[in-house]
Amino acid sequence: MRILVTGGAGLVGSHAAEFFALNNPKNKVIVLDNLMRSKIFGYDKDSVEFNWNYLKKFKNIQRIKGDVRNDRDVAKAVGKGVDVVIHTAGQPGVPSSVRMPKEDFSINAFGTLNVLETARKKSRDTIVLYCSTNKVYGENVDKLELSEKEKRYTFRDVSGVDEGMCTDLTGHTPYGVSKLVGDLYVQEYSHIYKMKTGVFRMSCTYGTRQFGFEDQGWVAWFIIATLFNKRVTIYGNGKQVRDMLYADDLIDAFNLFINSNMKRGLFNIGGGQENTISLLEFLDELEALTGKRTKVNFSDWRPSDQKVYITDTSKLQRELGWKIKTPVKQGIRNLVEWVKENKDYFA
Repeated sequence: MRILVTGGAGLVGSHAAEFFALNNPKNKVIVLDNLMRSKIFGYDKDSVEFNWNYLKKFKNIQRIKGDVRNDRDVAKAVGKGVDVVIHTAGQPGVPSSVRMPKEDFSINAFGTLNVLETARKKSRDTIVLYCSTNKVYGENVDKLELSEKEKRYTFRDVSGVDEGMCTDLTGHTPYGVSKLVGDLYVQEYSHIYKMKTGVFRMSCTYGTRQFGFEDQGWVAWFIIATLFNKRVTIYGNGKQVRDMLYADDLIDAFNLFINSNMKRGLFNIGGGQENTISLLEFLDELEALTGKRTKVNFSDWRPSDQKVYITDTSKLQRELGWKIKTPVKQGIRNLVEWVKENKDYFA
């Protein structure tokens, strides 16, 4: 297969590229990335350049530096056609979407449409997978009743959010809106142009080779800050809960969908009820793993920040036979060890 991974130097993209390069030596993986992550978040050092260089060692991976908003860059990456597009490229930060909504829209909404349209014109049989987000549900999630415990909130009456949750009539933040636009376009291309498309509304995704900043990638950011004596800010009281999705498990779902007979798919994907953690609990876990207590400031809640998000993965399990392979504590341990092994990159 010929597989294009947009945003291929990012966390999800680099894991996808690596998986499909190793899965079959006959696969040709094309990685497209503009290496803008550090610039978007105002970071003065390299970040995803690490993954860009890491992928260089695979003989069946071709790296193209380019932008999903640029017609020529995308056309070059698609070439004469690809069998699969895994569209992970995006502006991933909620606060940064508030600071620069036009940039956020151009990357997440227009960039997605540009990738879809190029794939349709050059190779209509292409399977397109889109990395969406739980933020498409916005503040509708907060209408679910909560219980408050000592160190976490929990849903009172449901185990998780399923695909029936409404995306309308609510606040999303610009990020949630731009990602929803891309989400809807990917679905529409299946309906009107008969392309096979899969939309994956992802919960908190983490894993090795993740470069976290305060504005995005909090799991890696908390680990980096703890190990290198930096201070983190918790917005709210720290009892907010997320279900943790390890990057390798996400790629496994991608592979199952690609090889399925489904013509289209829309899935909520996350760690589920068994892999939840609050920010306060996460700090405790880090202290147990590192022997260091994170330096913390508390600040006001951020707009549209869901107090609890836990994914109902039953549709994914039922239709694709998918299940989590990496428990949350093991995943956190893996990331801690990776950051330690590459401390020169963060110090």
